[in-house]
Amino acid sequence: MSFHVYILRCADGTYYTGLTEDLERRVAEHQAGTISGYTHDRRPVELMWSQDFPTRAEALERELQVKDWSRKKKEALFRADWEVIAEAARSRPRVSAALDAGSNRTGEEAAVNQKDSVSPPAPPPVIVLVRPQLGENIGKAARAMLNFGLTELRLVAPRDGWPNPQAGPAASGADVVLERAQVYDSVAEAVADCAEVYATTVRKRGVTKPVVTPEVAARAIHADAGRSAILFGPERSGLETDDVAVARTIVTVPINPEFGSLNLAQAVILVAYEWSKGQALASPPETALAPPAPQQELDGMIAQLDALLDEAGYFFPPDRAPASRRTLRTMLTKPGWNSQEVRTMRGVLSALAPRPPRG
Repeated sequence: MSFHVYILRCADGTYYTGLTEDLERRVAEHQAGTISGYTHDRRPVELMWSQDFPTRAEALERELQVKDWSRKKKEALFRADWEVIAEAARSRPRVSAALDAGSNRTGEEAAVNQKDSVSPPAPPPVIVLVRPQLGENIGKAARAMLNFGLTELRLVAPRDGWPNPQAGPAASGADVVLERAQVYDSVAEAVADCAEVYATTVRKRGVTKPVVTPEVAARAIHADAGRSAILFGPERSGLETDDVAVARTIVTVPINPEFGSLNLAQAVILVAYEWSKGQALASPPETALAPPAPQQELDGMIAQLDALLDEAGYFFPPDRAPASRRTLRTMLTKPGWNSQEVRTMRGVLSALAPRPPRG
């Protein structure tokens, strides 16, 4: 199987960069307008360039690289003009009043056009639970989804039917996901409108398909203009071979080979979290730390400690006093103590401890 990175020229002169497994089919879909997104209202389109890769990860890396290129650099790529490409890589992006190569717009207009030609955000992936067994697990999966901004849940032949009264309490407030959940009789029906389908499994089950981590899958989902679906199997046995056969890519989590046991909600949350990295979700509030004390206050504390230690007879013998004072100041003015500093502090504590009366 090969993966293709391609660039289309749209009717308005802008460029669209994409990735696909079937180049001829995907270009035809763009041309027919069956793919919603950037090219839909900019037809007809023309294939200007494509490159094949043996793995999805390599193709995705190339796609993201080319998407960031300027119009001039892309057009040099069409001509295989490597000198211009190398020169563009060395020079910083700039807005010029001169005409952009291959365009009837000024450099400023071309820069705006380049910005406009960026693909629209890909829709969030659909989470598909295949033959889920317990309502509680469906609810927990919904909770995991909503935590990371996913709301579209599809159920394939749930064992106990749907709706399930046990799902609500387990969802802990993720009711919107459960209320919108749709039920299908088969995996094929559940993913019929999806351009990319991923199967989560630790077993390849004799099916030869690309295998990626959740992180790589998330990057691919964000880069693809079409809708993606992620399949999760039943709690007891996972996806069957026929289920995996529907998918185009297998997603596997690197896990302890001696204990590869994830429950359904854990699997969903791992994949959802990786996808959420590309979204503007709320981060936990940061707790502001108090500012460092002024040097004058720090010096006062050190002087006070020095006086107490001197009175307690800590600086003995006298010829070692300067070195001991330097060690104390160093340890009190930096984080992270080494063994020598710990021993020094233990000596300080011993010197300050009450001594038993001599008699």
